[in-house]
Amino acid sequence: MITVKGDEMEFENLKVETTNRIAVVTINRPEALNALNEQTLSELQTVFTDVNNNDGVRVVIVTGSGKKAFVAGADIVAMQQLSALDARRFSKLGHELMRSIETCSKPVIAAVNGFSLGGGCELALSCDVRIASENARFSQPEVSLGVIPGFGGTQRLARLIGKGRALELLLTGDMIDADEAYRIGMVNKVVPQEELLETAKSMATKIIGKGPFAVKLVKEAVCTGLEMDLDRANQYETELFGLCFASLDQKEGMLSFLEKRPANFVGQ
Repeated sequence: MITVKGDEMEFENLKVETTNRIAVVTINRPEALNALNEQTLSELQTVFTDVNNNDGVRVVIVTGSGKKAFVAGADIVAMQQLSALDARRFSKLGHELMRSIETCSKPVIAAVNGFSLGGGCELALSCDVRIASENARFSQPEVSLGVIPGFGGTQRLARLIGKGRALELLLTGDMIDADEAYRIGMVNKVVPQEELLETAKSMATKIIGKGPFAVKLVKEAVCTGLEMDLDRANQYETELFGLCFASLDQKEGMLSFLEKRPANFVGQ
């Protein structure tokens, strides 16, 4: 159940805290290792719809409660008895969420603590950056259950680490540790468990110090450009580059550089 208290939303399966323009979204179903059921997907969708339009949020961090799991997968107990039509609807709900994260105007950092399996791995893949604790484990084990990934895993994993490596993981269902995930480019950093959230917040703070209008357009250029051929993508970058010069942030950023002082960006 989602309730509104003042200007903050309260959720049954999530904890959301915003401090210094960083929203930390914690999936909070420890009894199910933070598995994604339909309600959790819907609550996450509500959060990302809000933060996408919230000027008080500049970066989002997604993590899981406890030390054992980021998200141990989609909720198999809830999925077991689904009909084909219900399964398709559940998959569509997951896809809509992952796409909302991927296209969110704010950078999204996954702070992966512990198991990131199935739908949890797909959730991490939809984020812009992945920071893993040393005990993080990644897998797309769906073939062991007689199904395939349903929240974009067959598509985003291949785009991130390449077709061959992705197919190996998808076809075998093998689990890999944080160091192997880093080696193949699946995560950006591996840090000790106790440093995970602070590392994510440090990166978020660094991003917040940059021009917010440019940060937004960088994400748009990369995510949209990956869906185009190179010539069209480069032309798209050219258009966004020109658009920067109609912004107050560009004027302030270049003036502050010339005046050798910190920039005072306004996000416009």
